[in-house]
Order: sequence, then structure tokens, then C-alpha cells
Amino acid sequence: MTLLSVPIIDMSPFYTGSPAERAELAADVDRACRDIGFLVITGHGVSPELIKRVDATSRAFFQLPVEQKQALKRPKDDQVRGYSAIGDEGLSNSLGEKSPGDLKESLSIGPINPPDEPYYNGPAAGPHFAPNLWPSIKDFRESWSEYFGVMSRLSSDLMRLFALGLKLPEYFFEDKIDRHISMFRVLSYPNQMEEPQPGQLRAGAHSDYGSLTIVRAEDKPGSLQVHNKAGEWVTVPIAPNSFVVNIGDLMMQWTNDEWTSTLHRVANPPREKAGDSLRQSLVFFHQPNYDAMVSCLPGVLKEGESPKYEPISSGDHLRNKFVKQTTFAETA
Repeated sequence: MTLLSVPIIDMSPFYTGSPAERAELAADVDRACRDIGFLVITGHGVSPELIKRVDATSRAFFQLPVEQKQALKRPKDDQVRGYSAIGDEGLSNSLGEKSPGDLKESLSIGPINPPDEPYYNGPAAGPHFAPNLWPSIKDFRESWSEYFGVMSRLSSDLMRLFALGLKLPEYFFEDKIDRHISMFRVLSYPNQMEEPQPGQLRAGAHSDYGSLTIVRAEDKPGSLQVHNKAGEWVTVPIAPNSFVVNIGDLMMQWTNDEWTSTLHRVANPPREKAGDSLRQSLVFFHQPNYDAMVSCLPGVLKEGESPKYEPISSGDHLRNKFVKQTTFAETA
């Protein structure tokens, strides 16, 4: 039976389990990635205190006056560092669907303090290691930097688990993610005092772009929903001390569509609850090294099958997707 809802999976056997328990865990993750492309993980070992610090500093930023937030606005449309205001992005645009701008604002950072070496600052690096923009808020830079490092390690653990699920050597992906170009973004979905425009959501339907995404979501009205293989929009469960994990387009391409990069969206709250629906999500978008070439993985092709995708670098794929999602004022 195909999974039609998002499973909750305890990740602790990955760290402390027997070989048989790790193999069972890898099989559960493989099934979730094949059937629905999402899972909720517990037993991940991330400090609740760190999450609280990041949540608090993020709320302090979004409470700043508009002009102070705009001072950290993204310098270019192809860069992912900085502030994005309500309506600046329409995620459905990445699928070629025209829609009003999403009802969210965000602040994003990338890799912290990259080395002063050509790989990181030469022409091939493009905007992937651009300087981060930091607000003057107590503990902001410290908490966000620490969280970026912790999410990087958790992503590496998940990629090892993915490799096991795909019957590959555990460290198969390691040399493809050791200089990753991931992004940490905090999203703030404000109270909806006015009714949205037709077709306007907190975040329009889209798939993610990279290898995997790790989300710390708040259980408030207007929630994350996944489009399952039965064609239904189902709500992702919020378990205590958990993260939502989903695979992105590059992982789907790596597996020749054996794994599913699933459409998802953030719905609007019911109108009767819209005035008290402020919601914040901590989102880590894991993206392999910009020069990592993504092509069909060993062992996934069945007899007589051919790869569905041309090889592409991680950096080129991300850049192409990101530019498409930007919504300009005159087309909103």
C-alpha cells in the first residue's frame, strides 16, 4: 500500500541502533521518500534550547520597522541572502504558474565564513558564498550561525541514511556535500487581517529544489500541506520536538524519479482564525556543492530503462529555479 499521509519516524536508531535496526530505519525512510517524499523525524538530537534561541531572535527581526528590515533586502534577484518582503516571491512561479505574491516574509543566510579560496570566491562560485546580511539584534548572528552548523550536520546524517535506503555505501554522498551551498531561511506568515486575493496563499504550491529540506514548523492555523499520490492535499503532522523533512528536485533526479519531490504549499488560515494566525517556520534547504554533478545513481535503473534527465550541476539547477520564483511588483 502506498503511503498517503506523512509518517513520523524515530531517527535515533541511526545513532544508537544495531545494524538490523539501522537497516529497518533506512527501509522506512526509503518507503517514505518513494511514496510521499515527506517524513517527520524525531530522535534527531538537536538541542531544544538552540531552537528557542533562533526562534526568539527571528521574531525580534520580523518585529522591526519595515525600513529596518528593508535595509537587509536581497541585493540581486539571483541571490538568496537577505530579506524578502510580503509578496516579493510567488513560489508557484517556479512551476510556470502565474499567481499573486505569497503572504509571507523571510530572511535568509548561506554558508558561514567560507574560506578565502578560489573555490569559494572565484567566478565559478557565483553568488553561492555571498556575504550574509546581519541585523543588529542580540544573539542573532550567534544563534543563526550555530543553527546553520547543526542543520548542516543533521543534513549530512540524513544523506547517509538516504544512501543506506538506496542500497549505496553509507558515505556515497559525502564528497558531493562537503562544500554545500545550503540556505537557512526563517519564514514569517503574518496574521491575515484582509482576505487574500484569489489564488493567493501563504506559500503557493511548489516542490523544493535541492537534496532535502528540514523544517521546524509552528502548529498554528494555516499549515503545511502535501499533495499525495491520490491527488489529495493532506496536512503534515506536527509532533513534539520534531522536524519535517522532504526531498527536493535534485534528489528526485538523482534517483531517476524513484523518489518523489512532492508538491506542497502553506495554506491560508480559516477566516475565523486569520486574525490570530501568526506563524513562523525555520527552514534549512540543503543543497550539494555547486559543482556536484547530478545524474542517475547506480542501481536505480531497471532493465530497459534510460535516465530521464540530462546531468546538471547543483549550482546551475538552483540558480535556474530561484530566478523563476521571484515575483516583481508589476506582475504580482
